[in-house]
Amino acid sequence: MNALANLYRKDKAALLLAASSSTTPRSVKTLLHKLCSMTDDTLRTLWDAAGFDNGMCLAAVGGYGRGELYPYSDVDVLLLMPDGTSPEKDDALKAQIEKFIGSCWDTGLEIGSSVRTVTECVQEASTDITVQTSLLEARFLVGSVKLFKTFQKHYAIALDPKAFFVAKTAEMRQRHAKFENTPYSLEPNCKESPGGLRDLQVVLWVAKAAGLGTSWENLGRKGLATEFEVKQLKRNEDALALIRTRLHLAAKRREDRLVFDLQHAVAQSLGLGVEEDGTLNARAASEALMKRYYWAAKAVTQLNQILLLNIEERLNGNTQVLHPINERFADKAGMLEVTSDDVYVNNPHAILETFWLYESTVGISGLSARTLRALYNARSLMDGKFRADPANREMFMRILQAPSGMTHAVRLMNQTSVLGRYLWPFRRIVGQMQHDLFHVYTVDQHILMVLRNVRRFFMAEHAHEYPFCSQLAAGWDKPWILYAAALFHDIAKGRGGDHSQLGRGEVRKFARDHALSKDDAKLIEFLVGEHLTMSNVAQKQDLSDPDVIQAFAKRVGNERNLTALYLLTVADIRGTSPKVWNAWKGKLLEDLYRYTARALGGRAPDAAAEVEIRKTEALTMLALYALPFEAHKDLWATLDVGYFMRHDAADIAWHTRQLSRSLSIAKAQNKPMDVTVRARLSPVGEGLQVMVYSPDQPDLFARICGYFDQAGFNIWDAKVHTATNGYALDTFQVVSSHFEEHYRNLINMVETGLTDTIVQAKPLPTVGKGRVSRRVKSFPIAPRVTLQPDERAQKWLLSISASDRVGLLYSVARVLANHKVNLLLAKISTLGERVEDTFLIDGAALQQNRAQLEIETELLAALQA
Repeated sequence: MNALANLYRKDKAALLLAASSSTTPRSVKTLLHKLCSMTDDTLRTLWDAAGFDNGMCLAAVGGYGRGELYPYSDVDVLLLMPDGTSPEKDDALKAQIEKFIGSCWDTGLEIGSSVRTVTECVQEASTDITVQTSLLEARFLVGSVKLFKTFQKHYAIALDPKAFFVAKTAEMRQRHAKFENTPYSLEPNCKESPGGLRDLQVVLWVAKAAGLGTSWENLGRKGLATEFEVKQLKRNEDALALIRTRLHLAAKRREDRLVFDLQHAVAQSLGLGVEEDGTLNARAASEALMKRYYWAAKAVTQLNQILLLNIEERLNGNTQVLHPINERFADKAGMLEVTSDDVYVNNPHAILETFWLYESTVGISGLSARTLRALYNARSLMDGKFRADPANREMFMRILQAPSGMTHAVRLMNQTSVLGRYLWPFRRIVGQMQHDLFHVYTVDQHILMVLRNVRRFFMAEHAHEYPFCSQLAAGWDKPWILYAAALFHDIAKGRGGDHSQLGRGEVRKFARDHALSKDDAKLIEFLVGEHLTMSNVAQKQDLSDPDVIQAFAKRVGNERNLTALYLLTVADIRGTSPKVWNAWKGKLLEDLYRYTARALGGRAPDAAAEVEIRKTEALTMLALYALPFEAHKDLWATLDVGYFMRHDAADIAWHTRQLSRSLSIAKAQNKPMDVTVRARLSPVGEGLQVMVYSPDQPDLFARICGYFDQAGFNIWDAKVHTATNGYALDTFQVVSSHFEEHYRNLINMVETGLTDTIVQAKPLPTVGKGRVSRRVKSFPIAPRVTLQPDERAQKWLLSISASDRVGLLYSVARVLANHKVNLLLAKISTLGERVEDTFLIDGAALQQNRAQLEIETELLAALQA
């Protein structure tokens, strides 16, 4: 047995070594078949050694049954027994089976085994589609041929091709939904994601179940695929198989996800990213690999849809009645059908007309296999002449301006490769990677997500999601302007330089080509050029500063521009990643919109008037509570204009209600007030809002950050204020992964634990080494620190940018505390796995050049730790 194990391991190692040096898909596939054949031989030897002589047989099932075995895939086998046989009733047989399975593992075969009779196989298959699929590919290895043929006969009788088709396509839709129905995830699963190898396998499974063939050539001979499609199927299957093989070899285990930390190794093994001087450009290699993968996945997605529709039609019989729409198209059971295969060749204008009819014709829910095939074969027709045709330009604008169905039409245009061939700059960003640590989609998919988000603002059924956006959208007259801005806002990414400004140039050309009015073109260009501005101001600048609002209002120009920019900004942030958007960012953007709208309305920022308004609103809220008459006065007398400008009326009322009574008692007793910590559910809808009232000290902010870090909270925002009585009144927005289930316990924990941390005033804990994610490891960004004085050089603006990790904010706070730098305001902005934080600070150390340099150096070291 040891000799066989050593031989198997040696031969497998030799095959894997050969696979790692093979550069063509065909040569790798040959090696995979050899690995499968070698495994077959080893299993036969082990079967014979086990001494089975009672009419049983061994069959390969699942992927192994297909005759393909990837380097670290499981070896799935079926030990088939005659009916009436039971290992549970036959101890000798049970021992024999256990010995065989154990010998397989001892030899180095990682098998997945099932032991069933013929009847049990049929029964299991009838209730479990996964078992049914695995047995569909059963391949005889050794033992009783008669028993295996009996199994095949009973399985075939029990198999219902139509039911199997329905089950497998439903399963595929569920699988696609897990991957958000896109092949363009930045870390796709090359087997399971839409457009992956599994989509090709589904086609062959349902075809085999229907008796239509077991290979692409079979499907071609049956008329289900054209000669060109067969060629494309084989080419893209080989490309995906090569990537999956390299992935297994790079990981040295079964790994089907193209995760960031393996992309470089896979790309390097394929010879990608090699510069002219022979050096390896890791980023270029990764981008080249993923571009190759995305194009293959896109082709697979299209071909999968065509072939499944063809197979479904063959199973159900082509009996649907055609209802003519015009001379080129008909309605075929809700699918848009071309009236002839050469419609697009004879009339290229019909290509874009397809999508206009799809979005505007009642009852049409998709494109038929015939239409999809005709579009797939018409791609070469969409050349420069096609793009310059006035009729096509007019039709594209009709699609963009349609009252409904626009999002689905544009997505379908992208899936069928029409969008990138008509809108040529879009083609350049199909499958374009983004290495900014917060986008989770390729550029083209992000754009389509933003387009969807904008469209939802105009749909009543989505008004509950973002009510303020829907309210603004209801008064907007030309939704298509926002759709166009969404399409172009990131279209120049990957070219180098400022993509916002490069995008302006693309918009100008588009506007000229499509005869847009001067005002409409100007607005779209403004939105593309400024699409990052509003989020930067909201998340990085002090919105309580009238000068900030005035400068932003001047840049925006008018309320129409402001409304359009706000809607695009919200849609853009939501379209980057589920992790990036949160209620606090939504509040900041909405506050900036309202302040700016007021300024644009002709009302000059007046800090004194704004403070009085907020005080009045806060007193109105306080009237609902049984507070003593003028209980607010002692607290408010210690707070200056800055406090009232940085907090809204609800926060002022909350602070006053929590502090006024204790402050009055302390004043009456002529004693300092105790440290007070209060927490509540955040008014913005996520996490906790935490108030700290404590005698000020240089390391207070660091101490608070250290507590939140150790308690597992993330800080979203911090408002730091020092009252005239020497007390700090700080407010934090924090979130925890345990929040939803245990928020009452968390509130109690924070109020008790943070109070103890401040009162005990122990030495600051050392900074732990924060754990960074795989993505940060693969695409690290250089930390950046900038320190700039205000006009009078009394206060300083500290900006940091770095990869996020646990404890990062505490590291920064600790450096500031060590240099006795006071924190006046903190703007915490987490963009996926990158932080962009801004702090308003002061302190004697900042007046000395040498001390400034030390602070910046220590901050950089803290960001890199």
